[in-house]
Amino acid sequence: MFSEDIISTKAKALRINLNKSIFGTFAEIGAGQEVARTFFQAGGASGTIAKTISAYDKSYSDTFYNEGKSGRYVSESRLNKMLTIEFNELIRLISENKKNSIRCFTFADTLTTVNFNKDNEGHGWLGVRFQLVPGAKPNDVIIHVNLLENDALLQQQSIGILGVNLIFACFYHYDRPNIFIQSLMDKLSNDRIEINMIRMSGPNLSYVDNRLLSVQLVNNKMTKATIFDKDGNVQQPSDMFYKKNILAFRGSFRPMTLAGLDMINASINLFRKDKDYDENNTITVCEITLNNLIEQGDFDEQDFLNRVDLLNSLGQNVMISNFREYYKLVDYFAPFKIKNLRIIIGVLTFIKVLEPKYYTNLRGDILEAFGRLFTRNMKLYVYPALQNKSDELLNAANIPVNDEILPLYNYLLSNKRIIQLKDIQKDVLQFFPHKVVKCIQDGDPAWEKMVPESIKKLIKQKEMFGYQG
Repeated sequence: MFSEDIISTKAKALRINLNKSIFGTFAEIGAGQEVARTFFQAGGASGTIAKTISAYDKSYSDTFYNEGKSGRYVSESRLNKMLTIEFNELIRLISENKKNSIRCFTFADTLTTVNFNKDNEGHGWLGVRFQLVPGAKPNDVIIHVNLLENDALLQQQSIGILGVNLIFACFYHYDRPNIFIQSLMDKLSNDRIEINMIRMSGPNLSYVDNRLLSVQLVNNKMTKATIFDKDGNVQQPSDMFYKKNILAFRGSFRPMTLAGLDMINASINLFRKDKDYDENNTITVCEITLNNLIEQGDFDEQDFLNRVDLLNSLGQNVMISNFREYYKLVDYFAPFKIKNLRIIIGVLTFIKVLEPKYYTNLRGDILEAFGRLFTRNMKLYVYPALQNKSDELLNAANIPVNDEILPLYNYLLSNKRIIQLKDIQKDVLQFFPHKVVKCIQDGDPAWEKMVPESIKKLIKQKEMFGYQG
């Protein structure tokens, strides 16, 4: 008997090897054959492994998996071709009698580890195509990982462990998504591997919402952020952000109001005036911090899905992160070699960002935070607010600033690293998300004039935030 507690990597591989109903192939590119090796070393692999292959040379990889054409080797598309070709071959070659008694699977990975000069970053894709019932249509689980260790051998060892964890989870944790995700890091730590994307699909996994799955990666500290495109599909961050112009807007978006939409539109109009602005290479992303999603220690899944749906209805990409400080958001984008970063911030939030008390954990205090925030390609767009009991605007030019940082602040302002948004709609400035929700819960129809039309329709259609038609 095997315990359901965390077991060793070798024990997981042995358990699969001893299960006579599981039979499959391994195809590994770029990091040796660490996963297959673990199954061989565990013992009893002859009844489990039909074939292993390591198409290490690029020309062989192209021949086997890309019809002889060159292309990206470490990519999701290459992984999917590997899974399709190897799984179809497995199904074709096994006997009809065996098809009725075994559950077939194909494991594939395509990775790059750190090179000899250590001037690249290890990362890659892993996936499993597998049957849970003999002869049934298969399911897919695909993940993307960043390899954080600074040694190729250590990275290979981590991939060996992760690959075994992934295959084991597919057969033994497929019906418990949260346990599935947590088990991927068994015998690993988040300073060795970051899993920043996961996607499940197939007849036995149709109940899984990949957006909820991805948020659990952030919640379990397996990654710092997860990304959904404007259609709500989970995406790998570098595929979305690499060498792009990015306009990032942090908020609760519960829900997006006309003021929030005005912030985005005014920022886009300003961004377009930059000489190197390229509309086809620029994306907007609305970021929600995990802390904003968890209230009183609980994660409200439906509330989260509502917010994503509402933002998607406006054609917005969505990012969920664990960043409290804005400079950490800037740090996150750095590896993607983005061209220009613009961050939208409301002036009332900006006043809090300027308070030195939030940076006592840094050796350089607020000066270090500003150094990391205002990188060479980053500018801050500040959206105004109405002064209390006044029609005058509170903006980046007249907010109170601590004397200690006033010279630095004036420098950033005069050099247009901090920029006031001027082309704004003053009549929407008082439309705050909490006012919208209160009106909805009080049955006050005034909220309908505070939000975009698509938001209003979805709130009514899905009865969000306590709406009752």
